[in-house]
Amino acid sequence: MEERLADNRGRIVLATRRLIAEGGFREAQMAAVAAAAGLSTGAIYRYFPSKAELFVEVLTEAVRHEIVILNAIAAGPEDATTRLRLAVESFAQRALEGRHLAYAFIAEPVDPEVEAARLHSRRAFGDVFKAILRDGIAGGEFPDQDIDVGAACIVGAFTEALVRPVAPTAKAVADRQRLVSAISSFCVRAITGAATAARRRAPLRPRSARR
Repeated sequence: MEERLADNRGRIVLATRRLIAEGGFREAQMAAVAAAAGLSTGAIYRYFPSKAELFVEVLTEAVRHEIVILNAIAAGPEDATTRLRLAVESFAQRALEGRHLAYAFIAEPVDPEVEAARLHSRRAFGDVFKAILRDGIAGGEFPDQDIDVGAACIVGAFTEALVRPVAPTAKAVADRQRLVSAISSFCVRAITGAATAARRRAPLRPRSARR
């Protein structure tokens, strides 16, 4: 009985995720979920009393999967700068490949319970980048900085940069790799301060030479 109940719950979550991937949260109505899972609508409500609870479960499972991938990158053998770039690019690539799912998890209007789960997921992503920042600062790659703020800014930057490209009304990105590289390069510059350092090293030119 326990195995059957667990199997039904898993089927519901998987069916919901697939519907969201096809058209966002709006496509995952309870009747549609029930049909996709091969269960009655009443059975869905026995496992998940509300649609919000179901969406939170799906979001939580998806975030766990993402965190496993990002943690593997964060623990890699590369230098901290490379790991930072790879982690951002990894997330952005998958978001662009699954646009409806990404938009649902990042920006689609939802119930307050789901929005609270989103905030929790951002903190979980931030923890991954905190580990990279600590390594980078300890190794002298990154300037000393507030790790909590830096990690939150990274997550905020790449998720915000993806909102428009993955929105339901947006056209498919023509040059996906260019966009991914632009997002990751911004995050690296923001943390390493490379652009600022370059400006400081550059000698000032006379005003007449700037015209």
